[in-house]
Amino acid sequence: MDEILGQLGGLLLGSVPTVIFMVLLYGLYTVLVHKPLVKVLAERHSRTEGAVERARADIAAAESRTAEYQQRLREARAALFKHQEARRQKALQARGGVVAQARAKAHAQVEKAKAEIEKDRLAAQAGLKAESGRLASEIIRLVLRPASVQAPAGGE
Repeated sequence: MDEILGQLGGLLLGSVPTVIFMVLLYGLYTVLVHKPLVKVLAERHSRTEGAVERARADIAAAESRTAEYQQRLREARAALFKHQEARRQKALQARGGVVAQARAKAHAQVEKAKAEIEKDRLAAQAGLKAESGRLASEIIRLVLRPASVQAPAGGE
């Protein structure tokens, strides 16, 4: 058994440089590769997460601006419709005024024409009275004229 323990001691003694080399390699790997890699990955992760957060903030700001733009667009359309409605009402009032003036003018013309017709009727009636009086006198004069002056009925 001493021999086995001697061989084990020799193996352990021979493995010491390998163990030291492995510990040194692990230490160098940790210092030179692992820590900078972890640092770069953490920075990359923070930058990526920061970029994602900034992107979310930018999306929220864009949505806010879009909503504000749409609200202003609705307000502008409403103001435009109100302006158009006011212009339409103004045009309707102006048209109503013109129609009222035209009706008043037409009514005045109708009244004037009625007055002229009445005047012409009265003048014609007076003329007919005078003419009927003259014709009545002429008929009476012809009827009452002496028989000797009258011409024969045969036309001779």
